Amino acid sequence: MKTLFEIIKEHIMWREQILKLAKADIVKTYSGAALGWAWAIIKPTVMVLVLWFAFSIGLRANRDINGCPYILWILAGMVPWFYMSEMISQGTGAILKYRYLVTKMKFPVSTIPTFVGLSKLMIHFFIIGIMLIIFIILGHFPGKYILQLPIYLLLMVIFFTFWSLFASMLSAMSKDFKNLVRSFVTPIFWLSGIMYDVNSIEVGWIKILMLFNPVSYFASGYRNTFIYETWIWQERIPFICFMIMLLVMIVAATWAYNRTVKEIPDIL
Repeated sequence: MKTLFEIIKEHIMWREQILKLAKADIVKTYSGAALGWAWAIIKPTVMVLVLWFAFSIGLRANRDINGCPYILWILAGMVPWFYMSEMISQGTGAILKYRYLVTKMKFPVSTIPTFVGLSKLMIHFFIIGIMLIIFIILGHFPGKYILQLPIYLLLMVIFFTFWSLFASMLSAMSKDFKNLVRSFVTPIFWLSGIMYDVNSIEVGWIKILMLFNPVSYFASGYRNTFIYETWIWQERIPFICFMIMLLVMIVAATWAYNRTVKEIPDIL
């Protein structure tokens, strides 16, 4: 608990610098490109269109789901994945990317994954806006259930910020961990119910495991908000399973921070 309070205190004290560095991270990521940060929008848009073409035209799997066009069903699951995949892969290398803040400045290590995550969140807001426009154009206007979207966003940011702290600390100690995580991004995508409905799984133990998958939880949460019109408190069991995983991640992140924070400046 002492380590967790220390991390929270550092975030409060350095909150202004965190916001400034989050904006700078976006500029740094897309500097040198003619279209700049627009690539952050183009990349997910192209991926959604390719998946839609492959499944609806190539495999002829196009169908309405609960009266919602298949393209919108895919979109609702893919949008949170764009943020989560960035946090899984790039969040893991956050400290290595900004090692100069650790070696050349007296900057709190725990805040580095946070401002990197905030930069990804800013892009995520733009993508959500594009998704809403597509939904409206296709005649699916967001209802009152959109009021719970900030709750899903907050939970998603908290979980993957702690994930980034945990993973980036270990990656700073060993680059092999970073490569290991990146090799698992694609398997996580296909095993997390983004391209299929997890409720359709008939194997009991697999369905239970899916309840403890945070990626699956948020993909389902966005669909509950935009398609299934289900309040977050109506899905009590998935919520409890997620909170268990969130607690595990907080413990793992604070443990990794406590064990490695003093050694990282020398290793980097």
